[in-house]
Amino acid sequence: MVKQSQDRRARRSRRMLKESLLELMKRKRFSEISVRDVTDGADMNRGTFYLHYTDTADLLQSLEADLFQELQALIDDHIQESMDDRTLRPVLEPILDCAADRREVWEVLLSDSASTGFLQGLQALIRRNGAPLVEAWFHPQDSSPTDYLLTFLAWGFTGLLREWFQQEMRLPREELIRAAVRLAEGAGGGLFPETQFNIE
Repeated sequence: MVKQSQDRRARRSRRMLKESLLELMKRKRFSEISVRDVTDGADMNRGTFYLHYTDTADLLQSLEADLFQELQALIDDHIQESMDDRTLRPVLEPILDCAADRREVWEVLLSDSASTGFLQGLQALIRRNGAPLVEAWFHPQDSSPTDYLLTFLAWGFTGLLREWFQQEMRLPREELIRAAVRLAEGAGGGLFPETQFNIE
């Protein structure tokens, strides 16, 4: 019982520290945020912070890792459907819903991407999970077209998402998904023209 209580307290402390960091990142660049800023925002002492994290970079990496773990779980749940149906839609829909539901977090992390690893981590996630789809759909003879395609898609998807947020998500969700699917599968079809997709 004591251990469970300690675990709950530790989870609560980590959550509050992450929330404090995100609030601070709305107002100032990550490089300007100190441990004291974070602990003051969370109404904690510095000793509690150092029980969980070595510095603000460690805290940020933990926050990003939580989000990447959530995204990977969504992909794992839907990637086989995408592979079987030959469309990215089953994977894109839950990822877009996750981003929309937690827009504030995504916007903060994307807006200060020069100071964080979020953009690079997100693109790595896209490349890593896109590779087996490219292999299954196109059966490329060498890796060069695959690398170009995955790089294009990684930058394209993150760019679409940032633009969607900047335009206050005025474009309906379904239209954004359809555009993303068409752009991605159009690019794939351009490099591997013999492949057929279920665009809709």
